[in-house]
Amino acid sequence: MSDSRHQERQQRLKEKVDARVAEAQEERGILLVLTGNGKGKTTAAFGTATRAVGHGKKVGVIQFIKGEWPNGERNLLEPHGVEFQVMATGFTWNTQDKEGDTAACLSVWQHAKLMMADDTLDMVILDELTYMVAYDYLPLEEVLTALRTRPAHQTVIITGRGCHRDILEMADTVSELRPVKHAFDAGIKAQLGIDY
Repeated sequence: MSDSRHQERQQRLKEKVDARVAEAQEERGILLVLTGNGKGKTTAAFGTATRAVGHGKKVGVIQFIKGEWPNGERNLLEPHGVEFQVMATGFTWNTQDKEGDTAACLSVWQHAKLMMADDTLDMVILDELTYMVAYDYLPLEEVLTALRTRPAHQTVIITGRGCHRDILEMADTVSELRPVKHAFDAGIKAQLGIDY
């Protein structure tokens, strides 16, 4: 392809992109869902939180399911004013205690509702929320109401596999991570600083 044809093609592409950028004028927070069976949903959410904090935004984090093991993201973000509320019961298949897990979930959910009602927060991460809805630890309608009534400027990021279709429909952006290959399948154990 000649340089002039390449330049013409790139100019047409630029004009299309510029037109779409010009049309996008609404300013508000978004609901972002990171779902799918692939690794990296929480990592992507924390990458976005780090970007927000770097721009002077205020962020809150709710972690469902996570246990008491070391948390590199928390180590980095908490000293920068990011509040963490962690369910801290570990994976539900470890506890095998639906009543206890439900109580722990509902307790941390109270913090989530407070964060989503706080108009000083620019972003709230609801890490692994999808499981809480799927396992009936949280009432779906209560989650949907909290998402609908949050401050207009507030972005919420939800992570986890098997996101409920009603949350997917409400979301502004949905990314699905697909597993292609994972070190664990080859017998490589999870590593501090890489996997957690």
